[in-house]
Amino acid sequence: MSSWIPLWLHKLGSPPTFYRFAGKLRPWMLALAIVLGLVALYGGLVLAPPDYQQGDDYRIIFVHVPSAWMGLFIYGVMAVSAFIALVWRIKLAEVVAMESAPIGAAFTLITLTTGSLWGERMWGTWWTWDARLTSELVLLFLYLGVIGLYHAFEDRRQGARAAAFLALIGIINVPIVHFSVNWWNTLHQGSTIRLFGPSTMSGSMIWPLLTMMVATKCYYVFSLCSRVRADLLALESGKDWVRQIAAGETAR
Repeated sequence: MSSWIPLWLHKLGSPPTFYRFAGKLRPWMLALAIVLGLVALYGGLVLAPPDYQQGDDYRIIFVHVPSAWMGLFIYGVMAVSAFIALVWRIKLAEVVAMESAPIGAAFTLITLTTGSLWGERMWGTWWTWDARLTSELVLLFLYLGVIGLYHAFEDRRQGARAAAFLALIGIINVPIVHFSVNWWNTLHQGSTIRLFGPSTMSGSMIWPLLTMMVATKCYYVFSLCSRVRADLLALESGKDWVRQIAAGETAR
C-alpha cells in the first residue's frame, strides 16, 4: 500500500522532516494571518458600507462566516488524515488528525457564539433548533467526541485510532451542515457567495470576507504546525533526533 503514497508525502511524513519543515513554515503563516486578518477587519468594519436591511449588525459576518467555513474545512482535513492513518498507519497523519480537532472545535464554538449574537439581533432569540444551528452544534459535539476519545486511552496511538473511526463516521455531518439551508426550511439565510453564479453580496463586502477566509486558513496552518511539533516531541521522546534537539536547546 505504501507504493500508492507520493514520494514527497512519504518523506514529509517522517517526524523529524516534518518537525523542521513546520518550524520554518510556522512564522510565515502567523505573519500572513495577522496581516490579512487586520486588512480584512479594516475592510469589513470600516470600508464596507452598511447593509440595506441589517445596517451595521451584519458586520459580524466577517468573523462568523470564515469561522463556519473553517469548522467544516478542518473537519475535512481531520477526516482525511484519519483515513490515511487507519489505512497506511502513518504516525504523522494520526497526529495531524488529533491536533486538528481542538482547533476545529474552537472555530466551531466561535461560529455558534457569533451566530447566537447575530441571531438575537435578527431573529429576536439567542437560539432556535434550526437545521443549520442544530447540525453545527452536532459538529461541535463530534469534535469534542474525537478529543475525548483520543485522551480516554492510556496508549495514545490506540486512542488516536479509535478517535479516527469516530472522525470518519462523523464526516456525514459536514454536507448536512453545508446543505441544510437548501434541504430544509430554516431561519438561517442561504449562501450569499457562490462560485458558480452571481453572488448576492456587494464586492466591497466580498473581498474582506474572502481575505478573512485566507487569514483563518493561515492561522490554522500556524496553529497546527505548533501543536504537531509539540506532540511529535512527546511521542518521539526516546528517539535520537529528539535528543539532538533537546541537546541543542540545552547548549544554548
